[in-house]
Amino acid sequence: MNHQKQLTAILVPFYLGEQRDSEGRTIQEMWTWNFEKLECAHDYIQWLFPLPERSAFNRDAPIVDEEVIQAFQSNPHLRQNLLRSFTIMLQFYGLQHHESNDGKIVVSQSEDYPNRKLEWVCIFDHNYLRITRILKCLMTFGLENEAQAFYECLRQIYREDSDQIGGKTFQYWTIAVKPNATM
Repeated sequence: MNHQKQLTAILVPFYLGEQRDSEGRTIQEMWTWNFEKLECAHDYIQWLFPLPERSAFNRDAPIVDEEVIQAFQSNPHLRQNLLRSFTIMLQFYGLQHHESNDGKIVVSQSEDYPNRKLEWVCIFDHNYLRITRILKCLMTFGLENEAQAFYECLRQIYREDSDQIGGKTFQYWTIAVKPNATM
């Protein structure tokens, strides 16, 4: 079995908390990281939000195949864990999610947003790539409502700080939430 197939094969067990990633870390460990660790480590995001395409930055990132997509779409525990990863990254960005009275998922700025914004809303920030990955992953695994809610919040942030985010970045986010988007 080649290296890439081995990484793909351990993705579901990793997400279920039964296997370590290529660096020997569990998903539970990643969920406990503080904001500084989430900012400074650059090889975990591909594990928390895997995609069906090769990472340009991490050769040890798993690549999602149809079997993995089906597992996430059919297994409530995998989706629950993906939502936990999503919640952690929202907190990192100073955002939060909740369900509105009519059952719609809403992502909004938390009271910590003004402080967290300083960390990532700036020209050419690497977190913009992470956000694109998160949006695409949520769409890939059938969490379109969460992806769309995140995108709507990002659209508002872009309106306020388009000079810092840039039109090209916002275009990537927009494409990421389109069904069957490819880049």
